[in-house]
Parts: sequence; structure tokens; C-alpha cells
Amino acid sequence: QVQLVESGGGLVQAGGSLKLSCAASGRTFSGRAMGWFRQAPGKERDFVAAITWRSSNTYYTDSVKGRFTISRDDAKNTVYLQMNSLKPEDTAIYYCARGESNYVYTGPADFDSWGQGTQVTISS
Repeated sequence: QVQLVESGGGLVQAGGSLKLSCAASGRTFSGRAMGWFRQAPGKERDFVAAITWRSSNTYYTDSVKGRFTISRDDAKNTVYLQMNSLKPEDTAIYYCARGESNYVYTGPADFDSWGQGTQVTISS
């Protein structure tokens, strides 16, 4: 089992930026895709972005394309989410997750380990 710990959340004004980090310990995410999801109050957990091992491919939900960038440093067992041009609708708890394989699927059921989440709040 891998343990994932997110950090970097906070409160920023609309138009601002945040960079989330997800550090893995225990069994690493070698050979696995990694993803970010978010969950707003009263809503389901939604896919945000994913990246395959060795950063070969990245995937984004349409609403964040051009604003968010996912990256990973496999030597440091860390995955990042750079978020720019933030909007109030980006407000949510953001979760890091490890994929069951190196194939990217966008459903939560296709990820087998999750962090505890970090709160991102965007004020208008």
C-alpha cells in the first residue's frame, strides 16, 4: 500500500495561482498513472488531471485545460498540480490518487490509493 499526502492548498483570490504537491511513501507509484480529483460540497468526486509514468502523457478535464498543469518527479515520488487563473468554481477539496495501472481512466474506481485531500478555496 502507498501512502499519499497532499499539501499546498489554501485561500486565494480569483485569478491567482496555487501549486499542489502529493508525496508518496511506502510502496511508490512506479509504473502507475497518478491523478488529481476534486470534490466540492454536495457534489461527486470529479476527475481533474492525470499523468502516466515517466510523464509520457497527460490528461485534463475540459474545464481546467490551459490553466492547470500536472507533473511528476518519480525520483522524489511526488506529483504536482500547478493551478493558474483560478476561478471560484475551482473551490473544492483536491485529492491525489494512484492509478491501478499505467493506463489513464477518469473514474475514481480506477484509482486504488488516495490522499486525505487539501482544501482549495477561491474567493471572487
